[in-house]
Amino acid sequence: MPRGGYRRPGNPAPVSGPGKLSRRTDGGAMQGPKVASGGKYGERKAMQEMQSAAPMAATQREPNKVPLPAITPLTAPTSRPDEPVTAGVPMGPGPGPEALGPIQTAKLSDVLSKIIDYDPSGEVADLYDYLLTRGL
Repeated sequence: MPRGGYRRPGNPAPVSGPGKLSRRTDGGAMQGPKVASGGKYGERKAMQEMQSAAPMAATQREPNKVPLPAITPLTAPTSRPDEPVTAGVPMGPGPGPEALGPIQTAKLSDVLSKIIDYDPSGEVADLYDYLLTRGL
């Protein structure tokens, strides 16, 4: 029975989510220690022991629970036969942009205030303070 080396996962995940949602995408296969050749006497063995002390464990994969929306074919008949193609634009027949509702505008400082807590560098807080002094 062969030992060591790369083991191809049986069922790899296609993509991993960001941050807390991240999951392994290699199917949870255990990786053996990867040690470069060369180095001073005893370094290779020490590196192997360090990597073997904390092997990468296999994880439980959750099935995809998000249902995919139905795809409407390009050649499907329209679901709004009485609405002109130009509805929502400021030209041609049909309602103009006012039909889309009021346009919401926000100051840049309002937007930055929502992301200050997620910036560990503090640069967003500095920019926020600067914009407040300018009234932006």
